[in-house]
Amino acid sequence: MTDWPAEIFDALKQADVRQVGYVPDAGHSKLINACIADESIDATVLTTEEEGVALAAGAWLGGDRAALLMQSSGVGNCINMLSINQSCRMPLLMVVTMRGQWGEFNPWQVPMGQAIPEIFRQAGVLVYEVDEPDRVGETVAQAARLTYFSQTPVAVLLSQRLIGSKSFGR
Repeated sequence: MTDWPAEIFDALKQADVRQVGYVPDAGHSKLINACIADESIDATVLTTEEEGVALAAGAWLGGDRAALLMQSSGVGNCINMLSINQSCRMPLLMVVTMRGQWGEFNPWQVPMGQAIPEIFRQAGVLVYEVDEPDRVGETVAQAARLTYFSQTPVAVLLSQRLIGSKSFGR
């Protein structure tokens, strides 16, 4: 079985990502812990996801590369902030764990989870969707290459089928 969180971490390291913003998320927990443990990465816990867009913009202006880790339910918080990346041609790499898909138990997660790809596209963000563990590392690596060399925002969506559906209660 592929250790896709480790592959994402490797892709971030290969892309020379020095700052990672995240809102705590069980789907990203292994990746978040790897970033926190690495002394060459400044891992910043965020109170809300749009702070991560600003963090990435500030990192770029300061000469660093950043990535934003979040769950799909936090994408809606970023919509207004995404305009900064389009207007100023700043890279933004987002790795998003999806909800509202495969086996979702929480009906509140479904509408946003289903709308995310189109919301990102309408906001000018390129979208790479991944549901196969063997494709995660290369997808994040190529998304990083694209965003940092073309200054285009890119989101890698890690499907709920890949990360596993949550189960609370029944």
